[in-house]
Amino acid sequence: MSSRFSSFALDAVDVPLLVGFWTRALDYRVAEEFDGGISLAPRNGFLGPPIDIIPVPEPKTAKNRLHLDLVPDGCTQEEEVERLLALGAVLADVGQGPEVSWVVMADPEGNEFCILSGRAE
Repeated sequence: MSSRFSSFALDAVDVPLLVGFWTRALDYRVAEEFDGGISLAPRNGFLGPPIDIIPVPEPKTAKNRLHLDLVPDGCTQEEEVERLLALGAVLADVGQGPEVSWVVMADPEGNEFCILSGRAE
């Protein structure tokens, strides 16, 4: 026996803001609405975990202990970072240092995620 993955849960003060960001960032779609929250799923059979964006009253106050690692698909790491900045992400410093091969970013509510080097780079 074991557990199986169901979804990645993301708390949000502004659910529509994060739904807008993550649907465009990952090319996801709204799959379901529930109790003020919204479930996102990959479009057109793309791979990726479902994401549940759940309303909470308080803003994020500390570094995430769990985060997403994303890899660019069809572009370079630099191009993907620029695209995500245009969608509302920001560069984040979690103490990673200048020599790392990934770029740490945060969504519009401050949830950190990393953009890894693309496999084609």
